[in-house]
Amino acid sequence: MENNKPILGITMGDPASIGPEVAVKALLDSKVYEVSRPVLVGEADVFEQAIAFCGLDLKVNRISKIAEAKFEKGTADVFDLNYMNIADLKMGEITAEAGDVSFRTVVRNIELALAGEIDGTVTGPINKESIQKAGHIFAGHTEIYAHYTDTKKYGMLLVEENLRVVHVSTHVSLRQACDLVKKDRILDTIFLIDDACKKLGVANPKIGVAGLNPHASDGGLFGWEEEQEILPAVQEALKRGFNVEGPIPADTLFPKAIGGVYDGCVAMYHDQGHIPFKTVGFNWDQTKGQMKSVRGVNITLGLPIIRTSVDHGTAMEIAGKGIASPDAMVLAIEYAAKLHINKQLNN
Repeated sequence: MENNKPILGITMGDPASIGPEVAVKALLDSKVYEVSRPVLVGEADVFEQAIAFCGLDLKVNRISKIAEAKFEKGTADVFDLNYMNIADLKMGEITAEAGDVSFRTVVRNIELALAGEIDGTVTGPINKESIQKAGHIFAGHTEIYAHYTDTKKYGMLLVEENLRVVHVSTHVSLRQACDLVKKDRILDTIFLIDDACKKLGVANPKIGVAGLNPHASDGGLFGWEEEQEILPAVQEALKRGFNVEGPIPADTLFPKAIGGVYDGCVAMYHDQGHIPFKTVGFNWDQTKGQMKSVRGVNITLGLPIIRTSVDHGTAMEIAGKGIASPDAMVLAIEYAAKLHINKQLNN
């Protein structure tokens, strides 16, 4: 039975961030070992440091091969890359050195998955400025994965309870995002969210497609994209047998989706989808002046391998303080395991 659980490679993210901390904290959650065989991928010294400043009862098992992992609760199996000297690490700072290590760690994890040594990948937060300082010109994890798996059609799925969101565009300017609202691109995104919902166990997903403009343009009063690009995409999807509605005003679509009316949503641009998602998943403690719970998972669609991730940033301002929440990391691990199981059932 143990051998049926997927082996998941969990990256540390930026070593100067909260990434290593949320990874080691997640290993103390019993749910992680109930659904998976986790392996941390990155710098063993960095993970040991995170364990120390969090005051955790967790020992590190350094490995150079996945076969050497013990998969025992209380032991962190670390696929040690040894890319850096921990003496050079500057906690909470954005540096090219940390960006280079975080980038190379992601690539190594992808290689392990493509080689079949692990069954899925889970990623900690990276800092886009850090990796670009190191000379790696990628907008984020999604683009790195697409490049190194040679994937042409892909998308970012955000999941938190009933809310599942895929974007027509993500890491581009708002001006460029408007220009990317095209029928074929919207249609591809509808296909991605429908397939994703099915992989997560929804048999006949009902998909809601957001408008771009206020009130979905109100019959053309506030823009033309709904009539000329979004509606034709929805009509084409309906012809092909998809259960889809739209364009729907975004301020109506997302509350209804949270209430369970829609199984998946298509957002037209980054913030249109991220704001309702983070409103649901992120909870601020006003008394303590910090996040008390950070939930929500980012899943990259269209890849030949499984990739889930936390959907929060590096939080450099609290790195090294031992207070970051591992909730999103635990969820990301659970979703990676769920995707693997459903993939096995459908093969």
